[in-house]
Amino acid sequence: MADNDRWIAGINAAASVLEHEAISVLEVMIEARARNPRLAELAERARGEGIAVRSVGSEVLDRMSGGVRHQGIVLRCAAARSLDENDLMALLEATERPLLLVLDGVQDPHNLGACLRTAAAAGVTAVVIPKDKAAPVNATVRKTSAGAADRIPVVSVTNLARTLKKLQELGVWIYGLDGEAPATIHATDLKGNIALVMGGEGEGMRRLTRETCDGLVRIPMPGEMESLNVSVATGIALFEVVRQRGGGL
Repeated sequence: MADNDRWIAGINAAASVLEHEAISVLEVMIEARARNPRLAELAERARGEGIAVRSVGSEVLDRMSGGVRHQGIVLRCAAARSLDENDLMALLEATERPLLLVLDGVQDPHNLGACLRTAAAAGVTAVVIPKDKAAPVNATVRKTSAGAADRIPVVSVTNLARTLKKLQELGVWIYGLDGEAPATIHATDLKGNIALVMGGEGEGMRRLTRETCDGLVRIPMPGEMESLNVSVATGIALFEVVRQRGGGL
């Protein structure tokens, strides 16, 4: 087994990969004593794709899943190629009206997975994350994202501020979410080429990221809470873009 193999655990995540990316699956491991009919369906689908299916004990799945709740199934997949700035620029050139989600230092894998799931639902062109001080796309992220992590481009960049400037040169408007911003997201025109920047847990956007944005916007919160979880705020912001664009991208 290669050290860089991907391990994908959980019924929904496994089903998504087998449906959309079966060519990357090297092996399917099913818990020997499991009686869930969905596991039998996934095993049959894998065999139909010519993928080896192995019956193993639960302790093997526990070890392979790295603590993620595996629900009786783990996939061993070939490592995905990492996407970089060049891939991002190619995606922009091929997209008529891009919508990008930029996550500046989201370090909780559950939050990252939830953001990826929302991004996929909103039709986001790509998700951009920094290589440092950010959660990697691991088994926990894949399971939390319900398979979205393997369906939406996730671009990891070395210098986030530099990448944002390149996006601006290509005609993308950068808006950062900030609870203290004077303008609200609902009053901001988001129908063009847009990148929404969400800050990480606790500290929010880093200074250089904030200074690079074309504008800062806030989500109105008339209640007593001062902030939202980053994945919740991401959902509100992305679907405001969807609303402004007429319900579709």
